[in-house]
Formats: sequence, C-alpha cells, structure tokens
Amino acid sequence: MDIVLLIIGLLLMLVGILGSFLPVLPGPPISWVGLLLLYLTKAVPDNWWVLGITFVIAIGITVLDYVIPAAGTKKFGGSKAGMFGTIVGLLVAIFFPILGPLGIIIWPFIGALVGELINKADQKTAMKAAFGSFIGFLTGTFLKFLLTTVYLVFFVVIAVRYAGDLFSF
Repeated sequence: MDIVLLIIGLLLMLVGILGSFLPVLPGPPISWVGLLLLYLTKAVPDNWWVLGITFVIAIGITVLDYVIPAAGTKKFGGSKAGMFGTIVGLLVAIFFPILGPLGIIIWPFIGALVGELINKADQKTAMKAAFGSFIGFLTGTFLKFLLTTVYLVFFVVIAVRYAGDLFSF
C-alpha cells in the first residue's frame, strides 16, 4: 500500500506542477495532497506541523493567484473599474475557457482594458492597466510554479530518506 500511495503522491506532485500553468487545476493544493499521501505511508512518520504549514502556504498562494492580477492592475495606474474588469476576466477564463489555456492570460487583460475604457480612461492608461494585469498573472504563475517545485523537491527528499522503509519487501 505504501508503494501505491508513493506513486499516486508523485503523480499528484507532477499534476500540481502542471496546475501552475493550467487555470483549471489548482496546482499548489494538488501538490499538497501529494505530500499528504507521502506522509500517510507507514514508512514516513507523521508530521502534522509540516503538513499544516505547507497546507496554509498552498492555500495562501492559491488565493494570491487571484488577487495579484488585480493588484497589478492597480499598481500600473488602473482604477477600481480596471481591477473589477481583471477579476471578471479571471472568472470568465475559469468558468468559460473559450480560448483554452491562453484565456487565463487574455481574459484578465481584456477585462482590465474594458473596465478602464468604461471608466472613461484614455487608451494609454487602459493599456497600461491591462499590462499590469498581465504582469500580475505572470507573477502568480511564477509563485505557483516555484511552490509546486519546492514541494516536489521536498517530496523526493523525504521519499529518499525513507526509501529503505518504503521499499522493504
């Protein structure tokens, strides 16, 4: 059973990394479940502190991934209308993946642009705010990728440390 948990956990770690880039998969929480499965094996001793801290970080990064594009819009001179447009664009990308994986980049950009134009901003200001949304998206994606990669390295280090117990037939 330990081998099954180890294999499923490793697969979840890899899916979590993919989820860093694909909007339909919440990468950090999926990677965390992979860590949880590793700790559920009989070979690896329970460490609820590690699991609790990594869970809070995974949820925090997931939430930040939705907040950062709106913050980027504001940082680059966008108004509340631009930030609202960015959030609407993110929701469109998640619930109506019309443009596929590119939608998570394009829709927040379009949402910020439309929000600013509706708010009577000139085209230059609207484009700058939309660019802020794009930078925010890239920042969120980088954070998710970094975290899921750290979780994978942590998973491998723990699995190697207890390899003798995991693979004792």
